[in-house]
Amino acid sequence: MRLSATDVYAFQALGFLGTQDAARWVSSEEISEATGVHRPYLVRILAALGNKGVVKSKKGIGGGYALSRKPGLISLCEVVRAIDGPVAPLSCISLNWHESCPEEDRCHARATVYTRMRDAMLGVLQEFSVADLVADARQGVSYGHCLGHLLKPNA
Repeated sequence: MRLSATDVYAFQALGFLGTQDAARWVSSEEISEATGVHRPYLVRILAALGNKGVVKSKKGIGGGYALSRKPGLISLCEVVRAIDGPVAPLSCISLNWHESCPEEDRCHARATVYTRMRDAMLGVLQEFSVADLVADARQGVSYGHCLGHLLKPNA
């Protein structure tokens, strides 16, 4: 698993939303200004998060975005799945998007290495929540520097 720029932007936006009063609708313009994420890209990220129930939105005057639940109740696993889809490195071990492989029953790597990789990634992402991102947002931590540290394929 590798974090994408979209994951980083989503984390930044969710951390900011988590600092806001739960009853307040925050405009995409305000989120963009506070996080540095370009508004058109941010709106697509928020739509993906909204489609999976991570955020809620309200159209019209006084509308905007808000977290769907308290920050501590939204796991980073849920966020990454909303943005990237499956967390598992291969579909043959995916819990939600499983695709059978003719070698499943006798593949040692699948039964050991790949399954443990999936379980480790899921475990870490489920252990942490948007509340952890809120802690950074409250301290003024920007994930903008993370973008320069994203690993590229074949790096």
